Amino acid sequence: MSEIIHILPAFDLKASGPSYLVLRLCESIISSGMQITLVTLDWLHGSKSPVFVKRFPIALGPKRLGRSPLMLRWLIEKVKNEKTKIIHNHGLWTMPNIYSGYLRTKGDVKLVISPHGTMSEWTRNYHRWRKWIMWHLGGQKKAIDVADAFHATAEDEYHDIRRIGCKQPVAIIPSGIDIPPLIKCPSKSRRIVLFLGRIHKKKGIDLLLKAWSVIEGQFQQWDLIISGPNDQGYLSQYQSLASKLALKRVQFIGPLYDEDKLNMYRKASIYVLPTHSENFGITVAESLAAGTPVIVTKGAPWSGVIKNNAGWWIDIGIEPLVECLKQALSLSEEQLIEMGKNGREWMIRDYSWETIGKKMIDFYNWLLNNNNSPDFIKFS
Repeated sequence: MSEIIHILPAFDLKASGPSYLVLRLCESIISSGMQITLVTLDWLHGSKSPVFVKRFPIALGPKRLGRSPLMLRWLIEKVKNEKTKIIHNHGLWTMPNIYSGYLRTKGDVKLVISPHGTMSEWTRNYHRWRKWIMWHLGGQKKAIDVADAFHATAEDEYHDIRRIGCKQPVAIIPSGIDIPPLIKCPSKSRRIVLFLGRIHKKKGIDLLLKAWSVIEGQFQQWDLIISGPNDQGYLSQYQSLASKLALKRVQFIGPLYDEDKLNMYRKASIYVLPTHSENFGITVAESLAAGTPVIVTKGAPWSGVIKNNAGWWIDIGIEPLVECLKQALSLSEEQLIEMGKNGREWMIRDYSWETIGKKMIDFYNWLLNNNNSPDFIKFS
């Protein structure tokens, strides 16, 4: 049986984003009978992982590069034995992502790249000098040039791939979502606007706090809860900003996982993601699957929330967020519940892992056999 190897530089069972999405994608493909190995770096020593995940130690040097000669040697051997037919790389800007391009030249293997937002203009400009070095001197451009195809999770990411100059075919397949039981918490006198995600500059939390300072006094029954892990020290900055703005009903509650995270989605009346850049935005899908409507900026590819009457998709900035919050917080609990119901039905219909896994297998089969291309593949 031929094998498909997925490369993901960082993996954490408790994390959202690529860790969750790639894990569940692999599981959905394995359930169809294909052989999958997910290769990753051993950032969390001794942590548990599924049997199809293989970890490798990080070698000396800057840890953010993720250099691992043992990983590279193992991958070369797998490519040379001719059983491995596809290398599916997730993300850019680390050594494992660059290894994938090197492997393409070492055997009869196809290379697929899923950028997961790393090709967006905002992300490319963040720590721009580091990425310039990786692109021109570290081998990232060469790895992209030899790719056989790309996988984008949305139209916006497809356009990011084209803007960077890539001409290869692109399969547009959204990420999937697990659908939990529908359990809404009883009505309470206090109502919650929730942000849940990494506490990072990219997420637009400063915009949210400034917008909240404008409307907080008008909506006395509402509280803003901000949950997520501190990323690169931004938490203290946003706590200081909340204090400077004299916000009275904002809570920073730290990260939540598993049932605690799901229950927070259920307690919230509205979820908000004021992001500057996302290739998917898994927290939006999680909120909708839990039956909670969303406010999300156009930094994330969620125009469908308007079409499905499941929330708001707005311009990035303080003023658009203020106006949207005023509108959303003025709605009755019943109206918001109905929007959440619409969103949940949408997730069930279009984002189940069974549907996503089948599309990815169709993509792989086309790549290997060059048969009729699925309608979700774009060539120009």
